Amino acid sequence: MADEVRGAPPASKKTSAERDGELAKKAFIENWRREMEAVALYDLAAQQEPDERRRSVLRQLAELERRHAELWADKLAALGVEVAALPAPEPGRRPLQRDQLLEEIERMERSNADWYRSLRHMFSDPDVVRVLEQLEADERAHGDLEQVLGGGDTAERGSGAAADGARGGTAQGGDGRDGPAQLGHGQSSRGEMNHGQTGHAQTGHAQTGHGQTARSPNARGAGVMSRLSHIWGSERWHNQGRGGWIGDAIYGVNDGLGAIFGIIAGVAGYTSVNSHDVLVSGFFGALASTLSMGAGAYLAAKSENEVMEKELASERSEIAEDPAHEEEELALLYQLKGFGEDEARQIAARIAQDPEQFLKTMAQEELGIHDVSRSNPWTSALFGSLSTFVGGIVPLVPFFFMGGTPAMVTAAIVSILAHFVVGALKSIVTVRSWWKSGLEMTLVGVITGVVSYGLGLVGAKVL
Repeated sequence: MADEVRGAPPASKKTSAERDGELAKKAFIENWRREMEAVALYDLAAQQEPDERRRSVLRQLAELERRHAELWADKLAALGVEVAALPAPEPGRRPLQRDQLLEEIERMERSNADWYRSLRHMFSDPDVVRVLEQLEADERAHGDLEQVLGGGDTAERGSGAAADGARGGTAQGGDGRDGPAQLGHGQSSRGEMNHGQTGHAQTGHAQTGHGQTARSPNARGAGVMSRLSHIWGSERWHNQGRGGWIGDAIYGVNDGLGAIFGIIAGVAGYTSVNSHDVLVSGFFGALASTLSMGAGAYLAAKSENEVMEKELASERSEIAEDPAHEEEELALLYQLKGFGEDEARQIAARIAQDPEQFLKTMAQEELGIHDVSRSNPWTSALFGSLSTFVGGIVPLVPFFFMGGTPAMVTAAIVSILAHFVVGALKSIVTVRSWWKSGLEMTLVGVITGVVSYGLGLVGAKVL
């Protein structure tokens, strides 16, 4: 009997499976809370949306998020947790302005996508990982909300297909071979997740309880942040800043349109609208801007990639030289996400057993570097230069067909309208009101033209 007692595990210590189960519960509770918050925001946005088609899309998205929440509610029920007993999620201070609300939804979707990405490291069960991957893709697709809302029937069909997929269908055909299966209520793409096996917890984020989440830092969080600041104080090589070809293209059109319109307006004022001088100066100005933008976009993307490689190399070196220090850092990061100190240390210790997984997790959690973070310099150069050339040619078009003052007046009208169009198109990326963004760009174009023409007139008198 004494041997049996001596060989039994202490009652106060939990087994590895029990600890993994507790971590899974916390993660699933946070997942449910996030999805319910999304439901509330989408419902509010639908109430404020005046356009019937966009309102319908928002309601479909709210229904899809509600099904996501029901999925996690089913998982929690299988683990013995009833969501009815949990506090109702509160999205916090909801923006009153419609544009601000849409921006908040977009931010939330990106945050949720990153959350699900981080949770993929927490489980070894392939069914759980597949569920998280599908939800991450869903949330990331909604991150460009204005594109979803502005896509007409396509957007509605896409949202409807996603909602149908949430009932257990597949992307194509329903056999699971032609496309990734969508999520059902409590089902993964290969059937019901095995709730008896929560998987081996490796890393992740969750809330410590019903009242504290990663968004509600408490006194312990302040202490953790202080310790992290001390750690990062000796790691000054960390840097942030990411770009992409979309930003290069938008900036290119703005740069080409504004710069060349300013050039031809100034030359027109200086030469009393000599059509030949205006056209030649504008055309070669457009070529110079095109080459400059392409080279700049290429070098910027290349530099960002080199910075990321340097950061990864530095992180890899630190892991090799002082793994205990990096393990402590990772544990502190997970405490900030809401895990208890012991849980965070257990997760960090488990990750540290695999050096490559350790590096990948540190890159994601500390540096914000994902597998898709790197830019293609040639793509950035191509889109940046082409968009600059297109923007620069627009003000010159009238001078190919007419001359003198009529050509300049037409060029001014075309350029100002083009500024409005570019501003309106920017709203697709920024989720701002298209007409506000368009008017802002129009004002910039008018100021550029008037000031440049005025400087040209002054130059003609003093030079």
